[in-house]
Amino acid sequence: MNLLIYISNLVIPFVVFYVVGMGIVNKQNVYDDFVAGAKEGMKTVITVMPTLIGLMVGVGVLSSSGFLEFLISKTAGMTGKIGIPAVVMPTVIIRMFSSSAATGLVLDIFKQYGTDSYEGILSAIMMSSTETIFYTLSVYCMTAKVTKVRWTLAGALISTFAGVAASVILAGMMV
Repeated sequence: MNLLIYISNLVIPFVVFYVVGMGIVNKQNVYDDFVAGAKEGMKTVITVMPTLIGLMVGVGVLSSSGFLEFLISKTAGMTGKIGIPAVVMPTVIIRMFSSSAATGLVLDIFKQYGTDSYEGILSAIMMSSTETIFYTLSVYCMTAKVTKVRWTLAGALISTFAGVAASVILAGMMV
C-alpha cells in the first residue's frame, strides 16, 4: 500500500515536468501557453457559473421544501417492491442533479446502515453507474452552445434508469 501511495504522490509532478519539458524541447513558450489556457478556463467558468448556481439553488430548494420527502413517501411502496429502499431514493433523485450532494447522502447511508448492508452496497454501485444528468447537460451543452437537448436528455434518463436497475440486480447478488 505504501508503494501505491508513493507512486501516486509522484504522478502529478511527473506529468507537470513532462509537459514543461516537452514544451521546452518543442521550443514552445510554456508559461504563455499556460496563461492563455487559464484565461480561456476562466471564461468558461464565468459562462457556466449562473447555471451551476441555479442547479445548486434547485437542489437546495428540492431538499429544504420537503418535496423530496413527500415524493419518496408516496413512492416508497412501489420502489421497495423493486428493490430500492426508501432511504436510497433521495440519492437516486439527487444524483441526477449533484454528485457532491448525492455523495453526502451516500455517506449518511454508510453511517446509518454500514457499507456492507444492502443499502450501502446499492448506493455505492448506483453512484458508480449513474451520471449527474442535469449538471452535465447544463455545463457541456451550454459551453458547446447546444440548444436542442431533447434526445440527449431522453438517452441520459434511460441510461440512468438502466444504471439504477443494474445496481439493484448487482447489489441483490452481493448481499
